[in-house]
Amino acid sequence: MGIIELDAYVLFVSGKDRFTFLDGLSTNKVDGTCSTVLTTTKAKIIDVVDVIEVGDNIAVVGHGPYKENVLNHLQPRILQQDVTIRDISSINNVYVSTHPVKERDGLTITKSYLGYVVVTSIKQPLEPTLDEAEFTDYRVANLIPFQGHEITPKVHPYNCGLTHLVHESKGCYIGQEILTRMRSRGKMGKQLVRVAPDSDDATSIGSEFALAIRRISSINESSI
Repeated sequence: MGIIELDAYVLFVSGKDRFTFLDGLSTNKVDGTCSTVLTTTKAKIIDVVDVIEVGDNIAVVGHGPYKENVLNHLQPRILQQDVTIRDISSINNVYVSTHPVKERDGLTITKSYLGYVVVTSIKQPLEPTLDEAEFTDYRVANLIPFQGHEITPKVHPYNCGLTHLVHESKGCYIGQEILTRMRSRGKMGKQLVRVAPDSDDATSIGSEFALAIRRISSINESSI
């Protein structure tokens, strides 16, 4: 379909403990480039981020309005670890592409749960080709959650279609005990489904269908 610019932050994480630090604070196995979820002790979402390996450093890309909560979550937990976090949001633009992007100088590209995340210097912006309505249609068609809509501090990853970002055999991390218990008991609560656009509980409304978070035991909307 195309490319859209996001309201996003970029944090630059350095130090020899950078991977173990992020691995202990998020749901996916962080030993390289990946998407992962930062969760509270109650397994509620702080943000969904893309971790991008950049040489001997890591870029952490997330939703702009959630940046302060993320920093407040990360910084006090550095303690004695060899980790430094710098906010480089002001010198970078972040985009999502619905299709693979050709690599070239000045672009950092990674496969993401959203599609393809592209980070550029503010001096080398890309030309967006998608508007918000088209991006919503793309997300609805592919059951992709987004911050401020399906991804909020009120839900856990299983609620909003992010089960694939919760590593089943990973060791201890914040929120892990609750998520493991939910999975082992088969009680993962409400889930992300596709529904009619006039649904009262729609979280993202496209031109033909919408997304909602519902208990699916008594509905068939997920097959729409």
